[in-house]
Amino acid sequence: MGRVYREGTVMDFITIRDRKIPALGYGTWKLSGADCARGVEAAIAHGYRHIDTAQIYENEAEVGKAIAQSGIARDNLFLTTKVWIENLRPGALQDSVRVSLDKLRTDHVDLLLIHWPVTDKASFREQMDGLIDVQHGGLTKLIGVSNFTVAQMKDVAEDIGAPIVNNQVEYHPYLSQKPVLDYLMARGMFLTAYSPVARGAVKDDPVLQSIGKKYGKTPAQVTLRWLVQQGVAAIPKAGSEKHLQENINIFDFSLTNAEMAQIHGLARPDGRMINPGWAPQWDRAA
Repeated sequence: MGRVYREGTVMDFITIRDRKIPALGYGTWKLSGADCARGVEAAIAHGYRHIDTAQIYENEAEVGKAIAQSGIARDNLFLTTKVWIENLRPGALQDSVRVSLDKLRTDHVDLLLIHWPVTDKASFREQMDGLIDVQHGGLTKLIGVSNFTVAQMKDVAEDIGAPIVNNQVEYHPYLSQKPVLDYLMARGMFLTAYSPVARGAVKDDPVLQSIGKKYGKTPAQVTLRWLVQQGVAAIPKAGSEKHLQENINIFDFSLTNAEMAQIHGLARPDGRMINPGWAPQWDRAA
């Protein structure tokens, strides 16, 4: 984990294969239309340089418009999108990425992910071949996966040998992702946490409130600090400029080892919030 300063904003970053990834990004799930464009514009104005979207969010065009109008050079932004499960067949994957790039008004994304580990449309090998083809064509700098278990990451990274660098998964204080995080860290990859503040549930947590009071921070800020302090990237969504600014103001304090452990202790067996019918058999923390 390193630290970079951009236009007065302090930001930790993760370095993977000579690429600097801002540890805090702006998530756009469930944002659409003008609300999405305004949100991305505001996020960039507040210093965010990591934007996350996906084909299934149906907001890539709005994200692209906001980035184009931001005045920030494309090379100064880290942009992620994800291939939806209906676009995984050989050829369809590559075509869908080109459509995404047109919507995003760019010639490449920085990170391209397979959104869910399903194989009814194409095998993992075919999916990885598609990602590698897109990467070799310069349409993405890095490739990875989302919602993959440890066993599935082994399939693609070890058995197939795909050069993935990331797994984006649900991760917050109520859901342990220790097996996934340990696997990624041991192999020089990184984890991106979606739903990092548990859909707002952290705000009422007495443990997080108590820790936050010590530092003059909100429970959400404490949670995001807990994530980035583990070397994790977090992509919270923010519904207001107040929350946008709060979320990014997490780089001026550090949690103690005891506080980190306290927050880890909040994990529970029923903590998962996103579990669609096509989800895999999830890893269980020891």
